[in-house]
Amino acid sequence: MAVRIPPKVVFPRLLGTATRVMASTVGGDRNKRPMSYTTLKDRISYDKEIKKSKFIAVASHVSDEASAHCFLSQVRDPKATHNCWAYKLGDQYRSNDDGEPSGTAGRPIYSAIASSGLDMLMVVVIRYFGGIKLGTGGLVRAYGGIASECLRDAETCLVKSKVEIGIEVPFNLLGSLYHQVQSLQVEDIKQDYDTCKDGFVMITFKVDHDKVDILENAVKSNCSRQIEIFKLN
Repeated sequence: MAVRIPPKVVFPRLLGTATRVMASTVGGDRNKRPMSYTTLKDRISYDKEIKKSKFIAVASHVSDEASAHCFLSQVRDPKATHNCWAYKLGDQYRSNDDGEPSGTAGRPIYSAIASSGLDMLMVVVIRYFGGIKLGTGGLVRAYGGIASECLRDAETCLVKSKVEIGIEVPFNLLGSLYHQVQSLQVEDIKQDYDTCKDGFVMITFKVDHDKVDILENAVKSNCSRQIEIFKLN
């Protein structure tokens, strides 16, 4: 969809805790976020004992790095032997072994997240050492396995990102326009009379990114092909 904002119009915007980092892996593009994704509906946990060590996996949806660190600070246990974790935020990811041998905890947790098909989430696996060493292979299986089991039967939800749209419409077409936009279940509808010429009003709202083209076609077909549609973000 071609979108533009005339130069004469200016639109106003509508609209943790430090942790120990050891053997940490960072990757991905910090600026890319998925337009739509499946993630966890609620926080979940799963525990299992492996050779006398107790493992507790806790997972939750996170929206950005700040919320990931906030979640970690809420669930980590300072009394535990290790608080290992990984998160995935679109193309950005990070994992942390928290004192376990390099690559034996954080990366297996991240692999479990990636294999689940879920996104925008974090898994923390807390270990209480039981006195029996698991070895490198045993640790990888333990951390990756507990993370996978935690996510396997979790209740999920589809999240779609929103696009902020502005439409300049004459008063006589206002009712028809509202009918079109409300049929697409838009959110945060607002009216602005100050940025338009006489006889017009600017309607702003948020719509699912995959409905923008549908919206434009509906407005042009059922209201007027002269109506201008602006993408504000």
